[in-house]
Amino acid sequence: MSARIGVITFPGTLDDVDAARAVRYAGAEAVPLWHGDHDLQGVDAVVVPGGFSYGDYLRAGAIASLAPIMREVVDGAAKGLPVLGICNGFQILCEAGLLPGALTRNEKLHFVCRDQTLRVENADTAWTSGYAAGEEIVVPVKNAEGRFVAAPDTLAELEGEGRVAFRYVGANPNGSMNDIAGVTSANGRVVGLMPHPEHAIDLLTGPSVQGLGLFTSVLAPAG
Repeated sequence: MSARIGVITFPGTLDDVDAARAVRYAGAEAVPLWHGDHDLQGVDAVVVPGGFSYGDYLRAGAIASLAPIMREVVDGAAKGLPVLGICNGFQILCEAGLLPGALTRNEKLHFVCRDQTLRVENADTAWTSGYAAGEEIVVPVKNAEGRFVAAPDTLAELEGEGRVAFRYVGANPNGSMNDIAGVTSANGRVVGLMPHPEHAIDLLTGPSVQGLGLFTSVLAPAG
């Protein structure tokens, strides 16, 4: 029986279909989860995809973080459920307290959309184990509020504990502190990143197939 990975849809979610496609490409079953539900349907992992949930009102991800399904995700994460947040999903995970820091307006206040090189900094998480530390991958980035910021002590903790999952290589697209593109929870089960690996799984539609590694990593047996 294949693994079952839930993909959440909120009002304003744009990339749930793409995330579900990436899950299927990885060889798992994509299970649709609705923002108003209180049931994760026994999935083995959860993807919180990108978009503009609730129109990014208040703050990007702030309203979605309070949705009924996110209460279940928070509870599941506390029990070790792997959770991946992509772009708006990363914002939601930060707002829900599952990841540290915050995502703010891009440094030059412009929406950025381009292919971006990332370096895998931590290959020991549930979502990055299929990569090698230091490996570089190319995936699209598209955001207006993608600048990762954190208090100095939080930033030092992330760096000191190796909890930076991905870092921008070359030009920083949004001014994120320390070129941080993604971070992980202390136990490596929750990962968030601003770039879009689900848009880099097929050469017909993306710049590479290197994004697929996140979705296959979570299916690998725990080491």
